[in-house]
Amino acid sequence: MASSSSSLISGSNPPKYDVFLSFRGEDTRNTFTSHLYAALSRSKIETFIDDSEVRTGDEISSSLSIAIRSSRLSIVIFSKDYASSMWCLNELLEILECNKTRGHIILPIFYHVTPSEVRKQTGTYGEAFAVHEERFKETKGKVQKWRTALANIIGLSGTVINHHRPEPEFIDEIVEDVSCKLKLISSGDYLDPGLVGITSRIKRVKSLLCVEMEDIRIIGIWGMGGIGKSTIAKAIFHRIAKEFEAVCVLTDVKNEAKKRTSAFTRAASFQYIWGT
Repeated sequence: MASSSSSLISGSNPPKYDVFLSFRGEDTRNTFTSHLYAALSRSKIETFIDDSEVRTGDEISSSLSIAIRSSRLSIVIFSKDYASSMWCLNELLEILECNKTRGHIILPIFYHVTPSEVRKQTGTYGEAFAVHEERFKETKGKVQKWRTALANIIGLSGTVINHHRPEPEFIDEIVEDVSCKLKLISSGDYLDPGLVGITSRIKRVKSLLCVEMEDIRIIGIWGMGGIGKSTIAKAIFHRIAKEFEAVCVLTDVKNEAKKRTSAFTRAASFQYIWGT
Protein backbone atom coordinates (compact mmCIF):
# COMPACT_ATOMS: atom_id res chain seq x y z
CA MET A 1 0.00 0.00 0.00
CA ALA A 2 1.68 3.20 -1.11
CA SER A 3 0.88 6.54 0.40
CA SER A 4 0.61 9.68 -1.68
CA SER A 5 3.63 11.12 0.10
CA SER A 6 6.12 8.43 -0.79
CA SER A 7 6.24 5.00 -2.36
CA LEU A 8 8.29 3.63 0.52
CA ILE A 9 5.61 4.36 3.11
CA SER A 10 2.75 2.04 3.87
CA GLY A 11 0.54 1.53 6.83
CA SER A 12 -2.62 0.06 8.24
CA ASN A 13 -5.69 1.62 9.77
CA PRO A 14 -8.65 -0.38 11.11
CA PRO A 15 -10.19 -2.08 8.03
CA LYS A 16 -13.49 -0.61 6.91
CA TYR A 17 -14.40 -3.59 4.74
CA ASP A 18 -13.87 -7.32 4.97
CA VAL A 19 -13.78 -7.87 1.22
CA PHE A 20 -13.07 -5.82 -1.90
CA LEU A 21 -14.56 -7.19 -5.12
CA SER A 22 -12.58 -6.63 -8.33
CA PHE A 23 -14.49 -7.59 -11.48
CA ARG A 24 -15.32 -6.64 -15.07
CA GLY A 25 -18.77 -5.11 -14.81
CA GLU A 26 -19.89 -5.91 -18.33
CA ASP A 27 -19.05 -9.58 -17.80
CA THR A 28 -20.40 -10.44 -14.36
CA ARG A 29 -22.00 -7.48 -12.57
CA ASN A 30 -25.58 -8.68 -12.98
CA THR A 31 -24.81 -12.39 -12.75
CA PHE A 32 -22.03 -14.08 -10.78
CA THR A 33 -20.70 -10.98 -9.00
CA SER A 34 -24.12 -9.83 -7.81
CA HIS A 35 -24.91 -13.35 -6.55
CA LEU A 36 -21.57 -13.57 -4.73
CA TYR A 37 -22.06 -10.12 -3.20
CA ALA A 38 -25.52 -11.11 -1.95
CA ALA A 39 -24.16 -14.33 -0.42
CA LEU A 40 -21.34 -12.45 1.33
CA SER A 41 -23.83 -9.91 2.67
CA ARG A 42 -26.10 -12.66 4.01
CA SER A 43 -23.10 -13.99 5.93
CA LYS A 44 -22.56 -10.53 7.48
CA ILE A 45 -19.34 -10.04 5.53
CA GLU A 46 -18.85 -6.33 4.86
CA THR A 47 -18.08 -6.14 1.16
CA PHE A 48 -17.13 -3.23 -1.09
CA ILE A 49 -18.55 -3.35 -4.60
CA ASP A 50 -18.17 -0.53 -7.11
CA ASP A 51 -21.65 0.52 -8.18
CA SER A 52 -20.45 2.64 -11.10
CA GLU A 53 -21.93 1.32 -14.31
CA VAL A 54 -19.65 3.53 -16.41
CA ARG A 55 -16.02 4.22 -15.54
CA THR A 56 -14.23 7.16 -17.10
CA GLY A 57 -10.49 7.37 -17.71
CA ASP A 58 -7.85 4.70 -17.39
CA GLU A 59 -6.72 5.15 -13.79
CA ILE A 60 -8.73 3.92 -10.81
CA SER A 61 -10.36 6.57 -8.65
CA SER A 62 -8.91 7.57 -5.29
CA SER A 63 -12.05 6.23 -3.59
CA LEU A 64 -11.44 2.76 -5.04
CA SER A 65 -7.79 2.89 -4.06
CA ILE A 66 -8.78 3.75 -0.49
CA ALA A 67 -11.40 0.98 -0.48
CA ILE A 68 -8.77 -1.59 -1.46
CA ARG A 69 -6.42 -0.43 1.28
CA SER A 70 -9.29 -0.43 3.76
CA SER A 71 -10.22 -4.07 3.08
CA ARG A 72 -8.94 -7.22 4.74
CA LEU A 73 -8.85 -9.18 1.51
CA SER A 74 -9.71 -8.90 -2.17
CA ILE A 75 -11.61 -11.27 -4.43
CA VAL A 76 -10.50 -10.84 -8.04
CA ILE A 77 -12.91 -12.29 -10.59
CA PHE A 78 -11.05 -13.01 -13.81
CA SER A 79 -13.70 -13.23 -16.51
CA LYS A 80 -13.50 -13.31 -20.31
CA ASP A 81 -12.94 -9.59 -20.82
CA TYR A 82 -11.27 -8.65 -17.52
CA ALA A 83 -7.98 -7.88 -19.28
CA SER A 84 -9.64 -5.61 -21.82
CA SER A 85 -10.32 -3.11 -19.04
CA MET A 86 -7.33 -0.92 -18.16
CA TRP A 87 -9.30 0.10 -15.07
CA CYS A 88 -9.42 -3.53 -13.90
CA LEU A 89 -5.73 -4.04 -14.61
CA ASN A 90 -4.74 -0.93 -12.65
CA GLU A 91 -7.04 -2.07 -9.86
CA LEU A 92 -5.15 -5.37 -9.84
CA LEU A 93 -1.83 -3.52 -9.54
CA GLU A 94 -3.13 -1.70 -6.45
CA ILE A 95 -4.32 -4.98 -4.92
CA LEU A 96 -0.97 -6.68 -5.53
CA GLU A 97 0.86 -3.70 -4.02
CA CYS A 98 -1.22 -4.11 -0.85
CA ASN A 99 -0.42 -7.82 -0.87
CA LYS A 100 3.28 -7.06 -1.17
CA THR A 101 3.51 -4.35 1.48
CA ARG A 102 1.03 -5.46 4.12
CA GLY A 103 0.07 -9.06 3.49
CA HIS A 104 -3.32 -8.21 1.97
CA ILE A 105 -4.97 -11.53 1.05
CA ILE A 106 -6.03 -12.16 -2.55
CA LEU A 107 -8.53 -14.80 -3.65
CA PRO A 108 -8.49 -15.25 -7.45
CA ILE A 109 -11.65 -16.54 -9.13
CA PHE A 110 -11.30 -17.81 -12.70
CA TYR A 111 -14.78 -17.39 -14.15
CA HIS A 112 -15.04 -19.51 -17.30
CA VAL A 113 -11.40 -18.83 -18.13
CA THR A 114 -8.42 -21.01 -17.26
CA PRO A 115 -5.50 -19.95 -15.05
CA SER A 116 -3.25 -20.68 -18.04
CA GLU A 117 -5.11 -18.14 -20.20
CA VAL A 118 -4.61 -15.51 -17.52
CA ARG A 119 -0.96 -16.31 -16.83
CA LYS A 120 0.14 -16.67 -20.47
CA GLN A 121 -2.32 -14.06 -21.79
CA THR A 122 -3.82 -16.28 -24.47
CA GLY A 123 -7.38 -16.38 -25.84
CA THR A 124 -9.35 -13.23 -25.06
CA TYR A 125 -6.53 -12.14 -22.75
CA GLY A 126 -4.10 -12.30 -25.65
CA GLU A 127 -6.49 -10.30 -27.82
CA ALA A 128 -6.85 -7.65 -25.11
CA PHE A 129 -3.09 -7.30 -24.72
CA ALA A 130 -2.59 -6.97 -28.45
CA VAL A 131 -4.79 -3.87 -28.24
CA HIS A 132 -2.92 -2.58 -25.18
CA GLU A 133 0.46 -3.11 -26.87
CA GLU A 134 -0.69 -1.08 -29.87
CA ARG A 135 -2.14 1.72 -27.76
CA PHE A 136 0.88 1.99 -25.46
CA LYS A 137 3.66 1.13 -27.93
CA GLU A 138 5.53 4.25 -26.81
CA THR A 139 5.24 3.33 -23.12
CA LYS A 140 5.53 -0.45 -23.03
CA GLY A 141 6.47 -0.43 -19.36
CA LYS A 142 2.81 0.05 -18.45
CA VAL A 143 1.73 -3.04 -20.39
CA GLN A 144 4.57 -5.11 -18.96
CA LYS A 145 3.43 -4.26 -15.42
CA TRP A 146 -0.02 -5.61 -16.27
CA ARG A 147 1.46 -8.78 -17.79
CA THR A 148 3.62 -9.36 -14.72
CA ALA A 149 0.64 -8.80 -12.41
CA LEU A 150 -1.41 -11.45 -14.22
CA ALA A 151 1.50 -13.88 -14.16
CA ASN A 152 2.08 -13.33 -10.43
CA ILE A 153 -1.55 -13.84 -9.47
CA ILE A 154 -1.37 -17.45 -10.65
CA GLY A 155 0.92 -18.26 -7.76
CA LEU A 156 -2.00 -17.74 -5.39
CA SER A 157 -4.57 -20.40 -4.60
CA GLY A 158 -7.81 -19.73 -6.47
CA THR A 159 -11.14 -21.18 -7.62
CA VAL A 160 -11.87 -22.20 -11.21
CA ILE A 161 -15.56 -21.86 -12.07
CA ASN A 162 -16.87 -23.88 -15.00
CA HIS A 163 -20.03 -25.61 -16.17
CA HIS A 164 -19.29 -28.85 -14.33
CA ARG A 165 -21.14 -27.74 -11.18
CA PRO A 166 -23.91 -25.27 -10.36
CA GLU A 167 -22.65 -21.75 -9.59
CA PRO A 168 -24.38 -21.61 -6.18
CA GLU A 169 -22.13 -24.46 -5.01
CA PHE A 170 -19.02 -22.49 -5.98
CA ILE A 171 -20.38 -19.39 -4.27
CA ASP A 172 -21.11 -21.26 -1.04
CA GLU A 173 -17.54 -22.59 -1.00
CA ILE A 174 -16.08 -19.14 -1.65
CA VAL A 175 -18.10 -17.58 1.17
CA GLU A 176 -17.03 -20.36 3.53
CA ASP A 177 -13.38 -19.86 2.56
CA VAL A 178 -13.65 -16.09 3.08
CA SER A 179 -15.34 -16.54 6.47
CA CYS A 180 -12.58 -18.90 7.58
CA LYS A 181 -9.81 -16.54 6.51
CA LEU A 182 -11.47 -13.55 8.18
CA LYS A 183 -11.71 -15.44 11.47
CA LEU A 184 -8.04 -16.33 11.29
CA ILE A 185 -7.10 -12.75 10.45
CA SER A 186 -9.08 -11.45 13.42
CA SER A 187 -7.36 -13.92 15.73
CA GLY A 188 -3.94 -13.10 14.29
CA ASP A 189 -3.41 -16.72 13.30
CA TYR A 190 -3.70 -16.40 9.53
CA LEU A 191 -0.69 -17.94 7.84
CA ASP A 192 -0.17 -17.32 4.17
CA PRO A 193 0.86 -20.52 2.32
CA GLY A 194 4.11 -18.78 1.40
CA LEU A 195 5.07 -18.58 5.08
CA VAL A 196 5.05 -22.31 5.73
CA GLY A 197 8.39 -23.33 7.21
CA ILE A 198 9.23 -20.05 8.93
CA THR A 199 6.47 -20.04 11.53
CA SER A 200 8.93 -20.62 14.36
CA ARG A 201 11.01 -17.63 13.26
CA ILE A 202 7.94 -15.42 13.17
CA LYS A 203 7.01 -16.44 16.70
CA ARG A 204 10.58 -15.89 17.91
CA VAL A 205 10.85 -12.35 16.51
CA LYS A 206 7.36 -11.46 17.71
CA SER A 207 8.26 -12.54 21.24
CA LEU A 208 11.26 -10.19 21.18
CA LEU A 209 9.00 -7.23 20.44
CA CYS A 210 7.22 -7.52 23.82
CA VAL A 211 4.21 -5.69 22.41
CA GLU A 212 2.55 -5.54 25.83
CA MET A 213 5.36 -3.31 27.13
CA GLU A 214 5.06 0.47 26.82
CA ASP A 215 8.71 1.16 26.07
CA ILE A 216 10.26 1.48 22.61
CA ARG A 217 11.63 -1.64 20.94
CA ILE A 218 13.95 -1.88 17.94
CA ILE A 219 14.49 -5.33 16.43
CA GLY A 220 17.04 -5.98 13.69
CA ILE A 221 16.62 -8.98 11.38
CA TRP A 222 19.95 -9.77 9.76
CA GLY A 223 20.90 -12.31 7.13
CA MET A 224 21.84 -12.90 3.51
CA GLY A 225 19.40 -11.99 0.77
CA GLY A 226 16.52 -14.31 -0.07
CA ILE A 227 16.15 -16.08 3.29
CA GLY A 228 12.83 -14.43 4.17
CA LYS A 229 13.71 -11.37 6.29
CA SER A 230 11.13 -9.12 4.63
CA THR A 231 8.55 -11.92 4.66
CA ILE A 232 8.96 -12.36 8.41
CA ALA A 233 8.71 -8.61 9.03
CA LYS A 234 5.52 -8.32 6.95
CA ALA A 235 3.95 -11.33 8.67
CA ILE A 236 4.62 -9.87 12.11
CA PHE A 237 3.29 -6.49 11.02
CA HIS A 238 0.10 -8.15 9.79
CA ARG A 239 -0.37 -9.90 13.15
CA ILE A 240 0.23 -6.98 15.52
CA ALA A 241 -1.04 -3.96 13.55
CA LYS A 242 -4.49 -4.20 15.11
CA GLU A 243 -2.98 -3.58 18.56
CA PHE A 244 -1.96 -0.01 17.66
CA GLU A 245 -3.90 3.15 16.83
CA ALA A 246 -1.71 3.80 13.79
CA VAL A 247 1.19 2.03 12.14
CA CYS A 248 3.56 2.75 9.27
CA VAL A 249 5.88 0.56 7.23
CA LEU A 250 8.98 1.87 5.47
CA THR A 251 10.01 -0.41 2.62
CA ASP A 252 13.10 -0.49 0.42
CA VAL A 253 14.76 2.06 2.72
CA LYS A 254 18.26 1.50 1.33
CA ASN A 255 17.33 2.46 -2.23
CA GLU A 256 14.92 5.19 -1.19
CA ALA A 257 17.60 6.79 0.98
CA LYS A 258 19.65 7.38 -2.15
CA LYS A 259 16.81 9.37 -3.70
CA ARG A 260 15.35 11.19 -0.69
CA THR A 261 16.61 12.79 2.49
CA SER A 262 15.95 11.30 5.92
CA ALA A 263 14.01 14.46 6.78
CA PHE A 264 11.63 13.82 3.89
CA THR A 265 11.09 10.22 4.97
CA ARG A 266 10.44 11.28 8.56
CA ALA A 267 8.00 14.02 7.54
CA ALA A 268 6.16 11.70 5.16
CA SER A 269 5.87 9.08 7.90
CA PHE A 270 4.29 11.56 10.30
CA GLN A 271 1.98 12.80 7.57
CA TYR A 272 0.77 9.26 6.89
CA ILE A 273 0.25 8.36 10.55
CA TRP A 274 -1.36 11.56 11.73
CA GLY A 275 -2.93 12.72 8.49
CA THR A 276 -1.31 16.15 8.77
